[in-house]
Amino acid sequence: MHINDLKQWVAKLELLPHPEGGYFKQTFESEERTSDNELSIKFEGQRKLYTSIYFLLSSQDVSHFHRLKSDELWYYHAGSPLTVHVIHENGDYEEMKVGMNLDQGERPQILVKKNSIFGSSVTDKDTCSLVGCMVSPGFEFQDFELFTQDELLEKYPQHREIIEKLAYKELPKL
Repeated sequence: MHINDLKQWVAKLELLPHPEGGYFKQTFESEERTSDNELSIKFEGQRKLYTSIYFLLSSQDVSHFHRLKSDELWYYHAGSPLTVHVIHENGDYEEMKVGMNLDQGERPQILVKKNSIFGSSVTDKDTCSLVGCMVSPGFEFQDFELFTQDELLEKYPQHREIIEKLAYKELPKL
């Protein structure tokens, strides 16, 4: 999917700008709910069992480093492959590629574990990537945490290059 198709995909899928970068639209959500009494995750109130979104990112943008209290499954749909950059809870860095070229290490779906710090970037120049993301327990903005470069560099100085690429210098006003 060429970068020139971005506006068309945004309009046809009715996507909105996402605070982490890119565009999104919630597509599904569970009618059932759960509380932290049944789970190892601590949060206020109840959460939907799952939520799912479309997520569209162009090569001219990045999905900035953020963290969720829930696991997130990513599913490839169309366009360029997408690289998901993950700093795991133990401080290890990993790149996972969402796409269809299995010989290049891409996978049609990947899992980002809860409490990981992660962001993403489009692999090919002048293109876009359309993926789906399913979060369980369901996504709530109160469980969404963005980071500045200074915050991450203080804790993970060994990952300076990717932090400077994917973390905000200053957090945007939400």
